[in-house]
Amino acid sequence: MKLFINKKRGFVLLNSIVFGTIATILIIGLTSWFGVTIKGSRGLANREQAFHIAEAGIDYYRWHLAHNRDDYQDGTEGDGPYIHDFFDKDGNKIGEFSLNITKPITGSTVVTIESTGTIETDQDVSRTIRTQLAIPSFAKYVFVADEAVRFGEDTEVFGQVHSNDGIRFDGLAHNLVTSAKEDYDDPDHSGQKEWAVHTHVSPTDALPPTAMADRFDIFEIGREVGVPAIDFDGLTSDMADLKTDAQENGHYYASSGKQGYRILFKADNTYDLYKVESQASKHSSCNNALGQSKWDTWSVDAESFIGNYEIPENGIIFLEDHTWVEGEIDGSRVTVAVARFPEAPGQYRNIIINNDLEYNNFDGTDVIGLIAQGDIHIGMISDDNLIINAAMIAQNGRVGRYYYRGPWSRKPGCSPYHVRSEVDIYGMIATRQRYGFAYTDNTGYQTRNITYDTNLLFAPPPNFPLTSDQYEIISWEEVEN
Repeated sequence: MKLFINKKRGFVLLNSIVFGTIATILIIGLTSWFGVTIKGSRGLANREQAFHIAEAGIDYYRWHLAHNRDDYQDGTEGDGPYIHDFFDKDGNKIGEFSLNITKPITGSTVVTIESTGTIETDQDVSRTIRTQLAIPSFAKYVFVADEAVRFGEDTEVFGQVHSNDGIRFDGLAHNLVTSAKEDYDDPDHSGQKEWAVHTHVSPTDALPPTAMADRFDIFEIGREVGVPAIDFDGLTSDMADLKTDAQENGHYYASSGKQGYRILFKADNTYDLYKVESQASKHSSCNNALGQSKWDTWSVDAESFIGNYEIPENGIIFLEDHTWVEGEIDGSRVTVAVARFPEAPGQYRNIIINNDLEYNNFDGTDVIGLIAQGDIHIGMISDDNLIINAAMIAQNGRVGRYYYRGPWSRKPGCSPYHVRSEVDIYGMIATRQRYGFAYTDNTGYQTRNITYDTNLLFAPPPNFPLTSDQYEIISWEEVEN
């Protein structure tokens, strides 16, 4: 019998086996790929959900601070982390967020919130967000005034400038210059009203209603008029609070019974306190030629040592007398406030700076606040090159230097102190009345440099006046887990 072999059928069978194997491999591969893709998609969805839960934690604590500004323990008396369940719209728990809160350092309003979100279905998935919130302080500006102000040609200012009245600016402004008025009558000359922020540097500014020119040679960032005013009246309650805080946890000094006090800060976190017995005398021709209120030399002649003290933990030193301030700090945050209560215009207390007042650190570690119920003076016998590192507020008076006239009619006047070389201010100035360190007859400080300390906005000196009760976000970032 002859055996017949169907070669064609065997070939088909072989092909079927080969293609079946390939198909099986492809199906297994696709199934595995679909599985990985689905798992990856689910992982991405879980991570996204964890991120939204972390965001919810930040939003929750912003709401909490809006209702309890000084609570950094989530309504408890213990340390974090503070864990909260997170539910969907149907009331089902789908995850939780864990909060770590870092409270502000002394005098600062910067609070750090770190929120980590996790989900119920996959505990290995988490996302963390870190944000910083802060309340803006009165030190938003490098210079803010309640009255009309003039900046001379030798003045250079780094930082925002504002007046509730008008501003004549003939120097160089590296930031925005604003006024609460739209136009005003410049008290330094007669004529028509001018724009509330204007310059007399050639070419002369056009008068209203002609539009203001850009003048980037004077106002590098620009100028604006008709903006909201700054409230100086609210500072009275702030001063009363400072006195209370000093009496409870800081350092408080009643009237000296003499001319006032002198504080000499030292780099070892202490200060020497002196009682000022008398002010420096002057030649008879060195007199109050302009009839300025409370004119004097405001320079120490004789003093007696009281003691050396550590800067208090809350950083507040309150004195009910005139106070001279100088020296240096290193790693300290301090506010010196002077006032006499009940308030009476003839009894306002002043701060005087005749010698250098300096920081050793310019990263926000060091900060000095000077708040005077009356004026902040630079006296007659002051450093020829004076450095002032401080945030200064003259609540009811002005920041500046009195007019010490020079020689005239063969009389010495206030020579040689009538002309000083340079004053460099790093910090900010807030003045109720018109400020000034120089006069049009070239007396006073010939060069005035005012630079804004950017750390002051959200990390001001202890108990420095704030401009709002609400926190603002100043930084936001995701932290890698």
